[in-house]
Amino acid sequence: MSRFRKLFLTLGAVAMLATVAAQARADTVFVVGSQSGNFSTATVVCEFNAQTNTFTFTITNTSAITHPGSTSTITSIGFDLPPLGNASASGLNGFTGSQAPSLSSTFDFSDGDLGNVPAGFNSVVLDFGFTTGPSGNFNGGSVALGLLPGESASFTVSGAGFTGFTEAQICNAIFVRFQNVPEVSGTASDVGTTNTIPEPSSMFLLGSALIGLGGYVRRRMKR
Repeated sequence: MSRFRKLFLTLGAVAMLATVAAQARADTVFVVGSQSGNFSTATVVCEFNAQTNTFTFTITNTSAITHPGSTSTITSIGFDLPPLGNASASGLNGFTGSQAPSLSSTFDFSDGDLGNVPAGFNSVVLDFGFTTGPSGNFNGGSVALGLLPGESASFTVSGAGFTGFTEAQICNAIFVRFQNVPEVSGTASDVGTTNTIPEPSSMFLLGSALIGLGGYVRRRMKR
């Protein structure tokens, strides 16, 4: 086999590995309270299947990790897909969703008008969301039914409305309401949004492939 062909095959293998790593990557975002900061935080791991228009995510209430002793409880989770806001109060429609069985929390899915998002997010129009309590409103909610610090819950949403969106766009469209928030005057509640965090395993796979390619090229040049 010629040297050129060997190099071509190696480059092809690296490109394939990089593609697989990108496809297998789960976007991870970190949610932080807009007013209470580290008193109200969560980590969200998202995966989106563009072929079936199915979005799954697992949210973990990390408030007690980022601020020991925090009692901030997640009572509502909503998504406003880009661009921010919508002409209709109910946002994009046609979604269905469910929560995986949970011992600690009970959220109900809604594709209708979820009301306003407090804490200064007046331009947000939620396209769909999960709420606790009888109101079905993002600004409502029940602490007793919510996600306590240290606990996790998983959710699935599907619908044609996801067409054209990427996994990162959907995941970063999240808004999380915390109640029973310490150190916040007034209603003792807050809303958190996201900052993207690269998923470690994906970066490791891609980095390893590039390092291997660099070593191969250096060896060939020395001959």
